[in-house]
This record gives sequence, C-alpha cells and structure tokens, in this order.
Amino acid sequence: MTFWEYLSSRHQQLLMDAYQHASVVFQCMVVATLAGVVLGVVTYRSDWAGGLATITTSTVLTVPSLAMIGLLIPVVGLGVPPTVIALTLYGLLPVVRNAIVGLRGVDPALVDAAKGIGMSRAARLLRVELPLAWPPILTGVRVSTQMLMGIAAIAAYASGPGLGNEIFRGIGSLGSRNALNQVLAGTVGIIILALLFDAAYVLIGRLTIPRGIRG
Repeated sequence: MTFWEYLSSRHQQLLMDAYQHASVVFQCMVVATLAGVVLGVVTYRSDWAGGLATITTSTVLTVPSLAMIGLLIPVVGLGVPPTVIALTLYGLLPVVRNAIVGLRGVDPALVDAAKGIGMSRAARLLRVELPLAWPPILTGVRVSTQMLMGIAAIAAYASGPGLGNEIFRGIGSLGSRNALNQVLAGTVGIIILALLFDAAYVLIGRLTIPRGIRG
C-alpha cells in the first residue's frame, strides 16, 4: 500500500487524531500563556524574582518529555491528565522569559507619563506596559507552540490524544507493510499543524501589533 493509499483509507482516523493533537496543544498553550504572563508580571520588577522564575521554568524544560510523562502516570493516571500537565509545564519558559524581557523593555518615560495623568498601577500595566510588551510575548507563545507540537506526540506513551498514536503504532509494528506509512502520516500531520498554527500567530501579530512597533 502506498502512502497516498494509506492516507485515503485512514483519513477519518487521521483527521480525528489531528484535531485532538491541535486541541490539546491549543488548550495547553492558553493555560501556559496566562500562567506565564502572570508570572512575568509578578516577577519582572525584581531581578531576583525574575531570575528565579526563569531558572525554575528552565529546569522543568530540562526534564525529558518521556520521563516527565512517566513520572506523572502514577500520580494522575493515563490519558489526557498527564498530557495536559506536561505540555503546560513545558510551554511556560518561553512565555515567562519573553514576558519579563518585554515588560522590562517598556520605556520608563511612557510609564511615568501614564502615572502623571493619574493612571493607577493596574491601569498602567493593562493599558501601557502589557500592550507594549505584547510583541515579545507573542514570540514566546509561537516558540512554545512549535515546541509543544513535537512534545505532544510523546503523549501517546501515556495513551494521550493526538497524532503521536499513529507514530507509536508504526514504531510498534516495524516490519509490517504499513509501519512506515503510519510513522510518516503522524509526522507529516504534526508538521502541517505546526505550520498552520504559526501562520495563525503571524496573522494575530498583524492584527494586534501596531505597524510602528512591528517595524
């Protein structure tokens, strides 16, 4: 069976796996983005706190994904829970680091001007600092998403959702006539999803970042 014949015969299952893969990455990135920005907001004013936040999230990223999921299985079981926890933790570092860098890079004169016209600290953060820090934060989100696309495939080890199941089925049946097709279908599917997500982020950037800030 050729690769195209395999895709034709399995297209419904592949589309379902692709949907689940995209869904779990998207949901985990939403959580990681919110948590990462909050951590950045809480820590960016202090070099010590910012360094601690960066080092902590960096340490999480050094744990091999297979080991992370394996450690989570006895605690939360198989399936979606270990997948969501692992992906969310892995997605934090680029968002936290870029949020801190972006917030620290805001021109103090603009913050002082906002303070001078009577804006509260919360208003300055929401209306001045975060909008100006958004470009690097969005870059961090893009990096995290591309990273999680690949890591999510490992979730199949814990019976998690996504295209990793196709890859693992192929690896588990090496020597069979469709083993290579299964691995290739899962891999190509993940690459396509990564490109689609990145294109969406480019569009979001064009819609939310003023031309002057984009350069």
